[in-house]
Amino acid sequence: MSDDKRELDEASGVETTGHEWDGIKELDNPLPRWWLWVWYGSIAVAIVYWVLMPAWPGISGYTKGVLGQSDRADVSRQLAALKAQRGAGEVKLQTASLQQIEQDPELQQYALQVGQSVFGDNCATCHGTGGAGAKGYPNLRDDVWLWGGSLDDIRHTIEVGVRSGHPQTRGETVMPAFGRDGMLDEPAVRDMTEYVVALSGRKADGAAVGRARQAYADQCAACHGPAGTGDAARGVPNLTDAEWLFGSTRQDIHDQIWNGRNGVMPTWAARFSPETIKALAVYIHANAGGGEEMVAETPRAAAAAGGAGR
Repeated sequence: MSDDKRELDEASGVETTGHEWDGIKELDNPLPRWWLWVWYGSIAVAIVYWVLMPAWPGISGYTKGVLGQSDRADVSRQLAALKAQRGAGEVKLQTASLQQIEQDPELQQYALQVGQSVFGDNCATCHGTGGAGAKGYPNLRDDVWLWGGSLDDIRHTIEVGVRSGHPQTRGETVMPAFGRDGMLDEPAVRDMTEYVVALSGRKADGAAVGRARQAYADQCAACHGPAGTGDAARGVPNLTDAEWLFGSTRQDIHDQIWNGRNGVMPTWAARFSPETIKALAVYIHANAGGGEEMVAETPRAAAAAGGAGR
């Protein structure tokens, strides 16, 4: 509708735009003055920002801005300052023993703070925020440790990982897939499941335990030991306790014997400095139930051990 034919709204006396929906006509009111000034001000601020700060991308770079602001440079400066601040603590931590760290409250506090930060950023995804683990991921707060629970054992495991590809990685002993690879048939795996259940102190099928005894001696005792107490130094689980990495139900144990699950942990040697690994080990050790020495293994009076690693 042309301007000379615009209709005036009788109620407000304001011209209409000519648009009408279901009898409702649109008034041609001007924009509020405050809104216009805010809009003009935003345009002015944007132009000033484009001049002062990095803003426009190009083919091979971007406009640097008059101020030369760089978030990347700021982060680099902050990291350099943090590294300088940590320098003295890292030197002391690298050469200190666990006893020396525990006797030096300032050094211990430093190690715990660094370790907690590193654990939260890198380890909690698998082991949980508090280190309690989950099915398939070890609990770092109890007193059961494969490869040892001393400070040096923990440090070494963090450094080289488990089946990680590192030349010195932990985990040279591998749990075979007895069922999947045809070493035991389904009835034998079921019998072995009962055998492992019996070893853990629970009620089991006596006939199945008897049938599995020789198979255990032939297939499993070399790693788990005749009494099933395992070998923590080689990462072989104790089958006579109540700790189960992949679950303790009969189905869980059956699946472990059948498929032979083997845990993997990355090596952190290439990502963390030796000082950071030491701080992380101190943090884990301080919050764990394990001591300086590996927990002694107590044989059970049950039949012997089965092939289900935890």
